[in-house]
Amino acid sequence: MHKPIIEDQITSLHDLSATDLIAGYRAKQFSPSEVLEEVIAHVAAWEPHIKALYLYDPDGARTAAKASTDRWQLGEPVGTLDGVPVTIKDNIATRGQPIPLGAASVKQVPAEKDAPPAARLRESGAIIFSKTTMPDYGMLSSGLSSFHPLTRNPWDLSKNPGGSSSGAGAAGAAGYGPLHLGSDIGGSVRLPACWCGLVALKPSLGRVPIDPPYVGRVAGPMTRTVDDAALMMCVLSKPDRRDGMSLPADSINWKAHDKSPRKLRIGLMLDAGTGQALESEVRSIVIKAAKAFESAGAVVTEVDGILTREMVEGLDNFWRARMWDDLTKLSPEERGKALPYIHTWAEAGARLSGVDVVRGFNATMAIRAAAAKLFCELDYVISPVSPVVNFPAEFASPINDPDKPFEHICFTVPWNMSENPALSINGGYDRNGFPIGVQIVGRRFDDLGVLGMAKAFEGLRGAQRPWPMPPKA
Repeated sequence: MHKPIIEDQITSLHDLSATDLIAGYRAKQFSPSEVLEEVIAHVAAWEPHIKALYLYDPDGARTAAKASTDRWQLGEPVGTLDGVPVTIKDNIATRGQPIPLGAASVKQVPAEKDAPPAARLRESGAIIFSKTTMPDYGMLSSGLSSFHPLTRNPWDLSKNPGGSSSGAGAAGAAGYGPLHLGSDIGGSVRLPACWCGLVALKPSLGRVPIDPPYVGRVAGPMTRTVDDAALMMCVLSKPDRRDGMSLPADSINWKAHDKSPRKLRIGLMLDAGTGQALESEVRSIVIKAAKAFESAGAVVTEVDGILTREMVEGLDNFWRARMWDDLTKLSPEERGKALPYIHTWAEAGARLSGVDVVRGFNATMAIRAAAAKLFCELDYVISPVSPVVNFPAEFASPINDPDKPFEHICFTVPWNMSENPALSINGGYDRNGFPIGVQIVGRRFDDLGVLGMAKAFEGLRGAQRPWPMPPKA
């Protein structure tokens, strides 16, 4: 039973969780229209500084919120998320709106239909008030884009929010309502969640139907709490036949995600096997998280990472060739509009042989085999999300070198290729108060268990710092 909200305890409606909003609507303590107006006011205070939104539509949202308010007055909500403000990433199709993929080189063609995740959110009554920004083609862990303005991190405007779900991460940290939808093919919901202090679940491949589907590509929730991520999964995981890689419909009770770590076998991974060196403050936070689980009765054992240099270079070759294939379909003028970093990185794909590219793709199978072997003896793995605390807002990646594009995703990308569920949750802060994420990885299809472990960690880690306030004008 959800505890009733006491009116004098409410500081800001835009800061309430989705679960609290639904409880408040049901109790008629406030309405979707009132909540939306607070979100709109908060966007006005923050957006000039962080530039997280695309196709922001406050008037359309007001109309949808009024309809939701009327439904709640009658006690007839249309679905699980009726009246809850939501943003959706640029690359997830919403009917009648273009899908620029964060790139000035992409033609602006309105989508004919909602993609499956957007359709499920709309059907549930969620108030979709804006899309969110992303870098070119989703191929950067950054808020840098040739199409969108530079997106900045609310915790420190000089820092990057991460990507490719950059706007979603920044919007979540800034308090643009409780629910944000991102996508992830190598870390793209978990990395911005790590650097923005959020919870983000990369589900098992196919758990959330998506269109177009691709190897390792998933859509997932980005929220402030584990309960809200689970609430989104109640909606997002519903079936859609457009995704030929989706899992069969399953009657998972996403709200029943409480879990005890007692006697569970947890691997502590502090070395990805390759990639950037782990910064000391990140290491300390992850070790602290592992000790918290150990104190709750888990059996924690340090384990080696599963990536090799050959695997990372293989993935790099495969993705360069795939990106270059996309760019060569454009005219020279259109191609020239892409972010120079992306163009330089992808162009090297033109010099690869077919064998090089096939070997690169085969790295996904090698990663999958290594992950399966690891989880033969473990229930969960805890690791960093990112090896670094943060990096400059203007950089395309922490190293900012197109010849070394994947050094920072060695803790995240394996789980896309292996299809394991993986979640980022804030583990603590550096000496300056900047958030540092901890990653929890489970066996394939154990998405509910990963949420349960994250819920347990919320109770173990203690109080969090207040969310950042908008800068004074």
